[in-house]
Amino acid sequence: MKAFLKNYRQSPRKVRLVADLIKGKRVSEAFTQLKNLAKRASEPMDKLLASAVANAKQANAKIEDLYVENVTVNEGIVMKRSMPRARGSASRINKRTSHIMLTLVEKTADKKEKKAVKSDKKEEKAPKVKTIKKVVAKKSKVTKEAEVKE
Repeated sequence: MKAFLKNYRQSPRKVRLVADLIKGKRVSEAFTQLKNLAKRASEPMDKLLASAVANAKQANAKIEDLYVENVTVNEGIVMKRSMPRARGSASRINKRTSHIMLTLVEKTADKKEKKAVKSDKKEEKAPKVKTIKKVVAKKSKVTKEAEVKE
């Protein structure tokens, strides 16, 4: 379940501070964290999380099992503006935007898949048998074969 927010008018560096706080948390914990956070990006991030939860409901996912798998904040378009400076020159002002992508995952479904994968690997492994030759007597050069199980 994914949700996107494009061209959010705040720099990605500031938005990543909020995004890193909710990565890997349960959805209920993430909502609580965002509501109590004193950052400007917390409100749009809260709306984005609500949108992702609504998308998960449409996909028949249990909301109690949802976790924030990943929050990616990329750079959006940069609006270039100028500010007048001394002697008729101008300096550039970059007004940055962010593209935010939030991904949710159901943890219980992942655990079942991992267990199935582990059981398949156990069936494939069979005990290996090695044959080792040992020299019993140097003069007669008699060799003896022994089977060793690992």
